[in-house]
Amino acid sequence: MIGGIGALQFKPAIDGADAAAPGLLQGGVGTGASQSIGGTFADALGQAATKTVNTLQNAEQMSIQALKGGADTRQVVDAVLSAQQALQTTIAIRDKVVSAYLEISRMSI
Repeated sequence: MIGGIGALQFKPAIDGADAAAPGLLQGGVGTGASQSIGGTFADALGQAATKTVNTLQNAEQMSIQALKGGADTRQVVDAVLSAQQALQTTIAIRDKVVSAYLEISRMSI
């Protein structure tokens, strides 16, 4: 598998935190094995789900820290926008998977 699923790649976080990736998945062809998403489609979906959950948890933690006065407003906004983008990406992937399943179920044998 070259570059993972349809050449989708995980984009590392801007601030170094693994969970705060503003782009959960980025288009592009991977050049090495370290850039590959996973060995199977199930692995890739599992990794994407894990990244999404981590991003949402990070946004929640940053919001709580801001309420306590321990986080900058910019950090909170970045975390929340990252969580929103990750959730939108996950919803889009879910919609495509459901659409593909429905298409396959309509095929005659």
